[in-house]
Amino acid sequence: MGRVLDEVERRRGISAALVYPFMRSLMESPFPAPGKTIKVKTFLPGAGNEVLELRRPMDSRLEHVDFECLFTCLSVRQLIRIFASLLLERRVIFVADKLSTLSSCSHAVVALLYPFSWQHTFIPVLPASMIDIVCCPTPFLVGLLSSSLPKLKELPVEEALMVNLGSDRFIRQMDDEDTLLPRKLQAALEQALERKNELISQDSDSDSDDECNTLNGLVSEVFIRFFVETVGHYSLFLTQSEKGERAFQREAFRKSVASKSIRRFLEVFMESQMFAGFIQDRELRKCRAKGLFEQRVEQYLEELPDTEQSGMNKFLRGLGNKMKFLHKKN
Repeated sequence: MGRVLDEVERRRGISAALVYPFMRSLMESPFPAPGKTIKVKTFLPGAGNEVLELRRPMDSRLEHVDFECLFTCLSVRQLIRIFASLLLERRVIFVADKLSTLSSCSHAVVALLYPFSWQHTFIPVLPASMIDIVCCPTPFLVGLLSSSLPKLKELPVEEALMVNLGSDRFIRQMDDEDTLLPRKLQAALEQALERKNELISQDSDSDSDDECNTLNGLVSEVFIRFFVETVGHYSLFLTQSEKGERAFQREAFRKSVASKSIRRFLEVFMESQMFAGFIQDRELRKCRAKGLFEQRVEQYLEELPDTEQSGMNKFLRGLGNKMKFLHKKN
C-alpha cells in the first residue's frame, strides 16, 4: 500500500492529471494472491513507459502493519516486556507526541500476538476527554498524547504499564515484567531481535520464498516461533467425539511440556481470554485455510523427535534454514 501511495505522490508532484490513469491501470490489474506479484504498466512524461511490480505479503495480516516504528521507539528489552504484559492481558498505556506514533505502535504491538487476538479494550489514540477510561479495572491497550500526561499522573489508575514511546522508558511498571515469559525463550527472543539486521541481510542473499528478508517478515517469524515453542503441540490434544465434536484436553496439554518454566507460563497464559478464544476457534471450525502459524506448527511437529534439546539453539534453528549461521556462532 505504501508503494502505491508513493507512486501517487510522485505523479501528483508532476501533475494531478497523472494520478487518474495510474489508479485506473492499477484497478484493472488482478488482485494478487498472497505472496504473488503483479506488474502494472504506467506512463510518466520524461520517463516513458514504466512497469511497477507490486508484491502482496505472503501473510495478509501484515499488509497494514509496520514493525519499524516499534524498534524506532523502543529497545528490544522494553518491547519484550510490553509483549509479555499484553500476553498476560494486563493494562498498557502508550504515551507519545504524535498521533501517528501511537497508532502505528499500537497496531504493531498487537500484531506480535498472532496467532492470538487481543480480546479487550483497544484504543490506539484515546481522546483527552475520555482519559478516565484508564481507571478501568479490566485489561486495555490505549494510546495517549504527551499533552495528557499531567492529567494521567493525577488519576487513580489501577496497576498498569505506562510506556513513554518518546524516551524508551516506563513511566510506571509492575517490576515483574522480566519474569513473565519462560527464561530461555525470552533470551532467544531477545537475541534474535537484537540481531535482526544481520538475519535480514543473511536471508536477502539467498533465494527465498519466505519473507524473512524484510523486517516485518523476520519479526513475525521470531514471535511465531515463540508461540510454536510454547503452544505448537495444541493440535495433539484436540480430541474428536463420535459426533464429530472437538474438545481440548487442557491439563494433558500443559503437563506434556518437559520444560518447567514453559509449564508455569502456560498455567497463567491458559487462563487468558486470548488463549480461550484461540482454542474455541479451533474446537468449532471444520476446515479453514492454514495461516502461517499452522504451517510452522506442522513443520515443528514433524521435527518433534529431533527437538528434545531446548533453549537458544532450538529456537534459532526453528526460525529456518536461512538463519542457521546464528546457532553455529553460539
